[in-house]
This record gives sequence, C-alpha cells and structure tokens, in this order.
Amino acid sequence: MSLPLQVELTAPNGLKYTQPVGLFINNEFVKAKNGGTLETIYPAEESVITSVYAAEKEDVDAAVEAARAAYENPNWSSIDPYERSRLMSKLADLVERDRHILGTIDAWDNGKPYSVAANEDVEEVIRLLRYYAGWADKLYGKTIDVGPQKLAYTLHQPVGVCGQIIPWNYPLLMAGWKLGPALATGNTIILKTAEQTPLSALYLGNLIKEAGFPPGVVNIISGYGKTAGAALASHDDVDKIAFTGSTMTGSIIMKAAAVNLKNITLETGGKSPNIVFADADIDQAVKWSHFGIMGNMGQVCSATSRIYVESSIYEDFIKRFKEHTKTLSVVDHPFSETCYQGPQVTKQQFDKIQQYIETGKSEGARLVAGGERVGEKGFFIEPTIFADVKDDMTISKEEIFGPVVVISSFETEKEVIKRANSSTYGLAASVFTENLKKAHRVAAKVHAGMVWINSSNDSHYAIPFGGVKQSGIGRELGDYALQAYTQVKAVHVNLGNDL
Repeated sequence: MSLPLQVELTAPNGLKYTQPVGLFINNEFVKAKNGGTLETIYPAEESVITSVYAAEKEDVDAAVEAARAAYENPNWSSIDPYERSRLMSKLADLVERDRHILGTIDAWDNGKPYSVAANEDVEEVIRLLRYYAGWADKLYGKTIDVGPQKLAYTLHQPVGVCGQIIPWNYPLLMAGWKLGPALATGNTIILKTAEQTPLSALYLGNLIKEAGFPPGVVNIISGYGKTAGAALASHDDVDKIAFTGSTMTGSIIMKAAAVNLKNITLETGGKSPNIVFADADIDQAVKWSHFGIMGNMGQVCSATSRIYVESSIYEDFIKRFKEHTKTLSVVDHPFSETCYQGPQVTKQQFDKIQQYIETGKSEGARLVAGGERVGEKGFFIEPTIFADVKDDMTISKEEIFGPVVVISSFETEKEVIKRANSSTYGLAASVFTENLKKAHRVAAKVHAGMVWINSSNDSHYAIPFGGVKQSGIGRELGDYALQAYTQVKAVHVNLGNDL
C-alpha cells in the first residue's frame, strides 16, 4: 500500500498540521518511482512520526531534469534581480508566518528543544533569507584597465544546477544556509534532506511554491545517502555539489563529484579547541564554554569540544563548569519549557556516544560528571565532562558529536597552540583572555577557519563559516558564500587593436 503525498499529523504539543511526504519536484509533490519509503523517528519517545518517500537514482534524474529545465528557462534565467529578491523576501515572510509549525516539526523530528527550534533556528532562516534577498541585485563584476585598446570586464554568473546535501543536526537552518546564496545568485537546486530529519525541508517546499518560485528552481528530495545522495553527487548534469556532514562522507562525495569535475563546497567534521587562559573572565569563560559544547545536544560540527585550561585555574574552572552544567543542562522532553538538552537524534548516534564515554573511562580520563543514560525511553544522555584528558586519547582526537567535553591543562601559550593544532580537523576555535594582544596573536596562529574570542559558537549569517584541513573546502554564509555559487567570466573587447 503506497503512501499518500501528504498526511495529517498531531505533534506532541498538540499542533495539528498537514505534512508533505512526497518528493518535491517541479513544484509538485510526487511519489518515488519505485514506491520506496523511509521512516522518521521521534527520538524522545523512539516512536515513528511518519514515513516519507525515498528517492533513488530515477527520482534524482527527474529532479535534475527539472532543475536544468528551470535554469535554462527565461522565467528564471532572465528574471530581473529585483524579482529574485522579492521572491526570497516573500519566502522569508512565509517562514515567519509558519514559525510555530516549522519549529514544532524540527523539535519533533530532531529532538531539539522547541524554544531553540522556533526562536533561534527558524528566526535565523528568516533573517538569512532576507539578508540574501538583499544581495540578489548587488552581484557586481568589474572593469579592468589594461589600456585604451581594450575594454575588459567580468561577469559573475550562476554556477548552474546545484546539488545540496544537508545534515540532520539543524534540518531547517541548514536548508536555509544552502538555499539563500544559491537562489540569490540565480542557480537552480536539488536539495537532499538528511534521512533522519526530512520533515521541515519538505514542508518548506509548500512555502517555496506559495512564494511564487518558478517550477524546478528548488527541488527537495528525501532518501538515503548511499542511493539518493550518491546519485546526486555523481550526476553528470549537476554543476555543483554542496555538502554538510561528516568528513568521511565528504570524502566520498568529493570522489563522486570528480566524475565531471563539479564545483564543490564541503563543510565537514571538527574537534575544535577552546583555550582558556588564567587572565580570562572565568565566569564568562565557563558559560560560553558550556554553550560551545553542550548546545544542540552537542550535535554541532563547530562545537568547542576540547577545552585547554591554564594550570593555575584548572581545578577551579572544572568545578565551576560542573556546577554550571548541573544548573543549566536540564535534560527533558523537547516540548518542555525547562528543556535545555533534548535526546540525541537517533539510536545509532546515542550508541556511538555511549561507546565513546566507555572508551574515555577505559583509557583513564577522569569522569567529572555525567556519562549515563537518562530515563528508560528516548535517546537521552547526561551531559558528560571528562578531565585530565591526554592528547592521544580517543575522546581527545575523534569527533563525538554529542554532549561530551574533554578538559586538560596547559602551562604556556606556545604549548597550547601546538596542542590545539595537533588535529586533523580545523573548523573552529575559541580563545578566552582579557589580554587582547594575546587573543589576536593566538587567533592568528590557531589552524581554524573560524576563531571566537571570549565567546563560542555565536555564528552569524553575515560572517563566513567553514574550515581548513579535513574540516572542509570553501565557505558558507556572508558574501563569501556568493562566491561559492557564482563563476567569473572575463570579457575582452577589442577597441581597435589590429592583428
């Protein structure tokens, strides 16, 4: 028995709404050609929310065909930049109108606190869409003076058909990060949701159509990475692939994209250092350090999960960090008003984190707090603090992607910079000190795409986001993201040079 294309659902907070479950292709929800589906689970109760259609190669082909046709259609390719801006602004208005629905969907599908989903994630999507709407008519080339015999200028043109693969930790927000700059620059898109959290992006498809985007400009598909994701990354008629997720999967996608030398943007894993000097404001360092690892259940690629504390304040910092975590990190149902930390997204992720905790214990790290499951139902884990962690321990080297922090002490600035840089990752870093000369000096020397001084993970849609080493290629957000979705064409005009 096949699924309908939309289902009536009632969320745990009592919200009743209509959830699309089809593949959004050419402005319509359609069934997967082979009828395949996948289930999405509410991680707080380990219960099935619904099933959605799962795309495979034939469905990816159909989505790419729709995106290519839209890219070549004057209704999009020749549209006035102001009209692109207006459509994006309209979409932002619709997201704002349906904030409660979208926030509910992400809390239900992902397990994050509803207050965070609605007031932070959805709010950023609204602002991000309006930000990039403002860029749509400001994509400037330039003239290049090479003498009176030639006029030389550049055009910044869209890359073309873009495949975008988003992760499960910020389902709607990551869709916004990908769609904003790609639409502002005139590309067409096939957005593949994470198989664990497909619902909010599918709902967004309705809003894209309601906003008035031409058919095929944005296509949204659910499906498994090994089938739909692989087909998209290796498709001959896709000009660009943008991916956010694990480093291992990013490597696979990069290889697949080589089939036609696709333009690529990769935002992958991290094991980001957080350096706390003795001259820091300790109370602020504790609060920001907690947010930097425990926010979003620790499921943040840029989480500052390795904390290095100068030895003279080491034990004091640990004591305060433990107290702050105990006070603030309330583990609860995502729709509870007191919830700070919801469940991990899946049982697979829950089991992986639990294994890392056991490994940390067995390798000799000091367990300061946490480490246990919360309750008997749902994928809840206590916020976990390890101290006296050596750099060669597994929990110090590998990305855990959960509410687990590792803390160790250091003696000198030179030492801690070397240790901070001793990772295959290079996504982000934090530095806490009241000495701004020291702060800027360390920020310049740390191998990371982003450095926060006296804060952690307070990213902003106008500031570039991305890493170095095995943390990715290219940048998202800000005007830097526009470069990822445009290509430069040089035009030479002969003004009288005889051959």
